Amino acid sequence: MGRHVTQLVIITIFSLFSRYSSLEDGPPSPYNYFEDVVSAGYDPLAYPSYLTTKDLFSHTTQLLIPTSPSTKTVNVDHFGATGDADDDTPAFEKAWEEACSSKGQVVLEVPQGKCYHLKPIRFSGPCKSNLTIQIYGSIEASDDMSDYKEDRRHWLVFDEVDNLLIQGGGNINGNGKIWWQNSCKINKDLPCKDAPTALTFNKSKNLMVQNLNIQDAQQIHVSFEKCDNVQASALTVTAPETSPNTDGIHVTHTQNIRITDCIIGTGDDCISIVSGSQNVQALNITCGPGHGISIGSLGSKNSKAYVSGVTVDGAKIFGTKNGVRIKTWQGGSGSASNIIFQNIEMFNVSNPIIIDQNYCDQDKPCKEQSSAVQVKNVVYKNIEGTSASEVAIKFDCSKTHPCQGILLQNVSIQEQGETTAKAICNNVKLSEDGTVFPRCC
Repeated sequence: MGRHVTQLVIITIFSLFSRYSSLEDGPPSPYNYFEDVVSAGYDPLAYPSYLTTKDLFSHTTQLLIPTSPSTKTVNVDHFGATGDADDDTPAFEKAWEEACSSKGQVVLEVPQGKCYHLKPIRFSGPCKSNLTIQIYGSIEASDDMSDYKEDRRHWLVFDEVDNLLIQGGGNINGNGKIWWQNSCKINKDLPCKDAPTALTFNKSKNLMVQNLNIQDAQQIHVSFEKCDNVQASALTVTAPETSPNTDGIHVTHTQNIRITDCIIGTGDDCISIVSGSQNVQALNITCGPGHGISIGSLGSKNSKAYVSGVTVDGAKIFGTKNGVRIKTWQGGSGSASNIIFQNIEMFNVSNPIIIDQNYCDQDKPCKEQSSAVQVKNVVYKNIEGTSASEVAIKFDCSKTHPCQGILLQNVSIQEQGETTAKAICNNVKLSEDGTVFPRCC
């Protein structure tokens, strides 16, 4: 047993050093080419609350690495978990209480070769320890909808847990089929109700979530809510293309988050970034099927929304309903600003590039309203591929709050087949640089 713990500590330390050192190197600066495009008419005025790249990851040194030989291992099996189709929730609750209340460096282990069945569970902090959770085996959600009667919106929640690392190569299965069948988007005769997010991180700082397989969520797969200083990497997130509202990674009211080297294919957005999010980087993302990479929707029900400092750099998007999209409702207010989409390949994507300030996701037509979320300072650079629809570029902006500072630089999107792709550009202040196809008329 002692030898096993020693090996686990060595492996964990090596993994932490390699991942944390990549954090300390920092991401490539998302604004390093603005000087090159000012002459093309782009306005690079920074949002007042921007942080520098150094600031963005200034807290990473606070993530403590478990280097002590006395690192404590808490195994869920030792608290009664069996992984034999029984309810393992009480055992996980006891194991969490032990791990979170222990001082020093703690590893909470979910062993390989078993499938643990959990009802909704909340892992609450703050903890006395700097926790590493090693998920080697599989965790599967209860598919009994009555188990969620107290909270239909969550399955696994980490609440106010700082300095947390979750990894291990295991599986988290939301077992969402029963929820999809009862969705109003599948059966129009049913009322629209909430469904659980599979994995939620709430009000937490200094998070690393890496090397996990997350599948078949009841609704959203992974959600970062009111978090700060996050790295999500090497995640594989999958669900059927027909599964409703199953966003891959959802970011809301979260700052300083870096999403890297992820493979995402679901029934909704691969990545969705909504109000209150700032300094978001998505690097080397494979997306499809699904609805692409989206900012929004923003401004629903006349709400105020702010998103700034988003960079999507190095994505492969295939077979999706949208490519890179910004979507806002009429009647909202606020802004979506300083956004970069660059170095992106698309194959057979409908609506490859789209800004939709008249977004309306409801059965009844949305009434026309004068106020809108302002979209400004958006760069599309080095984007190529094929469109599944005739319209490859669509800027459908507000009459009263037109899109400002939009730059297309070295963009080439051809329609699949023999038809020539076209661009539709309404109420947009647009600049073009280098080769751009199709062009706005």
